[in-house]
Amino acid sequence: MASSVPWQESLSSGTAAVQDEVIRWYQRTPDGQAYVPDMIWGTLQTQAYATVILGQVVDFLGVPDDVPAGVAKRMQRQQVLYDGEHHYDVVLGEQALFTNIGGPEVMREQIDRILRDIDLPSLTLGIIPASAHVDMLPVHAFNLHGDEVNVELVSSSLNVTEPAELDLYRKAFSRLSDAALYGDEAEELLRKARSFWIGAQHG
Repeated sequence: MASSVPWQESLSSGTAAVQDEVIRWYQRTPDGQAYVPDMIWGTLQTQAYATVILGQVVDFLGVPDDVPAGVAKRMQRQQVLYDGEHHYDVVLGEQALFTNIGGPEVMREQIDRILRDIDLPSLTLGIIPASAHVDMLPVHAFNLHGDEVNVELVSSSLNVTEPAELDLYRKAFSRLSDAALYGDEAEELLRKARSFWIGAQHG
């Protein structure tokens, strides 16, 4: 079973209320998995990166502009990385390190943030190289928490709870994580991206 809520409905009072819902979702489920092919997972975003993202949401959807409040809530949700009670398996596409959100300085700071947190006990972070062979057709980003998957579409947020569908998402995540690099190899990809953004900043 899947249910969707249009963004313009869920964001009708601004971005902060949705962030509150996400915080509650994270707090209810101590373990989660996320696949994000072309941007940084929200719970690892810097304040500057999140400000650009939520600003784009407000501009695109024409919803109330409470970006500072929404960003503050997104930063609050990141406490799950440090409370010793949660663990997240996250797979990024290498493209996530190069999608230009806010310009070279914002991107360099964002890469530094990931390098700083990559060894957190609460985080298992994999990165799929752009040229990697993946035994999985290209798929959209998704977040799996407990017995629910959340998918963010252009027009709405979709929650999937049907067990057979959840099994497919788990299978997909397994194949995607099999293609990812971890540890020192993931850090090498991050440092390559960092060098790119430093060059772009001073070029």
